[in-house]
Amino acid sequence: MTTGQPLSKQLTPARLDRDEGYRLLDLLQDTATQQATLPGLEQLAPGYADWIVTTLFGGTYLREGLSLRDRQLVNLAALTTLGGVDPQLAGHVRTSLRVGMTRQQVIEVFVHLAPYIGVPKTLAGLRVAASALADAEQEPTR
Repeated sequence: MTTGQPLSKQLTPARLDRDEGYRLLDLLQDTATQQATLPGLEQLAPGYADWIVTTLFGGTYLREGLSLRDRQLVNLAALTTLGGVDPQLAGHVRTSLRVGMTRQQVIEVFVHLAPYIGVPKTLAGLRVAASALADAEQEPTR
């Protein structure tokens, strides 16, 4: 489909809001999780942490169509299926609680995944979830 317009005029502009990205990051992730990740990443690859926050939390997360809870369901499923990303999966388990999911709902995500991704990956995800949930129970409420 050729319109004669430059490609930049044919595409819907992406919404990227850096300030909103950091506001949403603060809502979704606790300070300890942020501090465990972002400063070290900044030292290793300057600007990359800001790019992640701006494009992910200030872009993708702001798109219409999925609630924050729905996005967490997708994140839990994707990270568990991928495997080998335990710190990210643990962070998203905690974030799931922050957006209103219950402990039982988080666990049920993993149970539901078993026939689709296999028992070994499900068990690995459940181990990460159990640890993250135990840690979350020890954290003071905000």
